[in-house]
This record gives sequence, C-alpha cells and structure tokens, in this order.
Amino acid sequence: MVEARKRLSAKAELLRSISGIDPVSVAMLLAEMPELGRMTATEAAAMTGLAPMAHDDSSAMRGKRVISGGRRSFRHVLFQAGLAASCHNPVLKAVAKRIKQRGKPHKLVIIAIARRLVTIANAVLKTGLPWRISSAA
Repeated sequence: MVEARKRLSAKAELLRSISGIDPVSVAMLLAEMPELGRMTATEAAAMTGLAPMAHDDSSAMRGKRVISGGRRSFRHVLFQAGLAASCHNPVLKAVAKRIKQRGKPHKLVIIAIARRLVTIANAVLKTGLPWRISSAA
C-alpha cells in the first residue's frame, strides 16, 4: 500500500535513510503517526509514549520518571528499532555508549535511543532531506 501511493512512498524512502529503522518501523511510523513531520520533537516523543513523565506529588516529593501514555503498540515497535539502532547506527551507538557509561539501566538506554529515532524521523520528514550520518555527527 505504501509503494502504491507516491506521497507515502517518498516519505518511506526518507525514513529508510535512517539506520536502525526497518520496513516494519517505516510502515508503523506512516500508519500510526500521519502527523509526523508537522510537530515538534517533544510532541512526537509524547505521542509515541517515549517522553519521560514526572510523578511528583508535591514540591517535597520527587518521584521517578517513567514513560507512559502514547500509542503502546507503536512504542513496542520503536523499542525494537532502538535496540537495532543502538547496535548498528554509528551515531546512536556512541550515544548509547555514553548513557551506559553513566550507569543507566539497559532498558533506559534503549528507550532513549528510540526517542531519538522518533525525533530524527520527525526532522527528516520536516526537512524532506534524507538523514546522513556525517551531517548529524
């Protein structure tokens, strides 16, 4: 269906330029978030459920930050994409390494990479230019 429509096909080609995003992730991005490319990075992360939410009861209590809300099935696909990108995308691999060196848990690292993938995808669709590793480094 994506290949049959010119506009979706062009968007899919742009998204495939991002290392770590596979055809399944591309299909989910296009199907679940048609507004991607017309929003801010923060809005995109919140819509996917990858933005950290505060659970503070009062000014004296400071709770743990957790991800919640958003589109759950989409978040699961992005988690897998984040896992792949943290191993195969040179830029995001370096980011993952820095986060791990700070002693963060593995799942937090993958969620951080998945959130960056969403913001990169948003920027790629906004600009209409394929993502090149040399320009992002």
